[in-house]
Amino acid sequence: MRETIKSYMFLNLGALFVAINVHFFLSPNTLATGGVSGLAIILNSLIPGLTIGLFMIFVNIILFIVGFIFIGFKFGVKTIYASFALSFLVWFLEWLVPMSGPISDDLLIQLIIGQCISAVGIGLVFSKGASTGGTDIIAMILNKYFAIEMGKAVLLADIFIALSSIFLFGPEIGMYAFFGVMLNALVIDYTLKQVNEKKEVVIISAESDSIKKYIVKELEIGATIHDARGAFTDSQKEVITTIIGRKDLIKLKRYISEVDQQAFITVHDMNEILGQRYKRLA
Repeated sequence: MRETIKSYMFLNLGALFVAINVHFFLSPNTLATGGVSGLAIILNSLIPGLTIGLFMIFVNIILFIVGFIFIGFKFGVKTIYASFALSFLVWFLEWLVPMSGPISDDLLIQLIIGQCISAVGIGLVFSKGASTGGTDIIAMILNKYFAIEMGKAVLLADIFIALSSIFLFGPEIGMYAFFGVMLNALVIDYTLKQVNEKKEVVIISAESDSIKKYIVKELEIGATIHDARGAFTDSQKEVITTIIGRKDLIKLKRYISEVDQQAFITVHDMNEILGQRYKRLA
């Protein structure tokens, strides 16, 4: 229950960050940088009677219906929740803090700051196994029927929305929107690496039993044990290997320094971990 509450808190926080970007940075500058928000900005310019937040709600409903027809119910409860939370928060900000124009005359700095805020939010949502919906559904359809990889499909959908703004808002705005799509992808990748950062720790110590007990009992994570033989001493050693987060790594190093200052430890960055309690294989 506690983990579920924490997970939805992250989803709400992530959706709020994305909504801040849409309301304060993208919408006043008519920057359609992909996603449902970009599509809503384009539709709002064509039909100004409805707010961007309401457009996002309607577009999400349509996309989920289309997605259900073509690919079945594969979105997940968290994705549905996050997508409508984002739409509602944009609508709420439009009501609470109406914008009469851009914050600044410098379009580039607004784009960079806004996209960085949004990318952090999307990274938080992704870290909880969800997405903000929208173009992800289009990407799933492209993946199913045209065998286009998900990452490329999302990028294609976002680029199409960004470039279409050229015809409505001019080439300068269109190029800024295209740059925003690229920037968003880079910052999302960086954010996910920071949020999900894991280390592989390899330990050789005379106090192997106490260190194993600390890893399993105190840190509540698993470890793999195997025997090795020293090349110089020809003595048998027990080697402990574990995958650990940054905070737990600090605790583990502190404990090892207390019980065995002669311990040999190597720490490796993990680019991707598949299987068991980590990312699913498929």
